[in-house]
Amino acid sequence: MEKPERHSHTHSHVHFHELAHQTTGRLALSLGITLAFVFVELAAGLFSNSLALLSDAGHNLTDVLALGLSWLALRLSLRPASARRTFGYQRAGILAALVNSSSLLVVALWIFYEAYQRFTNPPELQPLVLTLVGALAVVVNLGTALLIQRASHHDLNIRSAFVHLMGDVLSTAGATLAGLLILFTGWNWLDPLVSILIGGLILWNAFGILREAIAILLEATPADLDLEQVVAAIRAVEGVLDVHDLHVWSINQSLRTLSAHLLITDMAVSAGAEIQGQVSQVLAGRFGIDHATLQLECKDCAPSSVYCEKIA
Repeated sequence: MEKPERHSHTHSHVHFHELAHQTTGRLALSLGITLAFVFVELAAGLFSNSLALLSDAGHNLTDVLALGLSWLALRLSLRPASARRTFGYQRAGILAALVNSSSLLVVALWIFYEAYQRFTNPPELQPLVLTLVGALAVVVNLGTALLIQRASHHDLNIRSAFVHLMGDVLSTAGATLAGLLILFTGWNWLDPLVSILIGGLILWNAFGILREAIAILLEATPADLDLEQVVAAIRAVEGVLDVHDLHVWSINQSLRTLSAHLLITDMAVSAGAEIQGQVSQVLAGRFGIDHATLQLECKDCAPSSVYCEKIA
């Protein structure tokens, strides 16, 4: 039974590497397009005196950072593990996310400050430029999002970048709508209002990235994983009497790891290996946990303590 488990583990790594190679090129293209458009939107914002365009340029710059982070994480993840780094460079992207999300908070606060200044003293705008560039931004953001949509179904890291870009589609659509309304009504206060909404979106994304990065670095249980279901699934495997000292954590957004002690009856090593293989298959198939370290015990150590309360 161990061979199928090893085959599944190897197959998942081969699939990951193939997907990573296919996605890096698309990410690089999306990054280049988005970065070029940041300069276009920055120039248009300065020309039209629009804070909405300037703040959205800052938002698109965060997209560049997010796409660059995803690209870097994929590139580093392809490096082999070593004696010094037994998990390879899987955590590099998490450290970059921590720095990135912290800088996003500063960008959002700057937008709020500038919006307050423009509410108190609204400047003259070029609403036609705001509308045209905003519409172009919708097309660019939607196009770059579609470039990585397929990979987002298989990788949480890419999915976060995809959701980030789709959020920009909504924010730039708002900037376009503000430009149209200002063009026909002359209500210049709509520009800082849209800026505040964009700043709020940046702040929301920043807190989401920061929260996830800290959770991974603290080796917290993945948020979408119900440990009661994991324990029940392990106990349901024939030959497993109980499970304790259970730990589940993430190396990065998509690589989950588990360690646990399995209580079984006194049996041959080969029979115990079969149970290990069956539990590993259940963990990989139902919960996406491909790295499982399972210690077999035939003596009732502490079966009532599912989670380790103290680590010596």
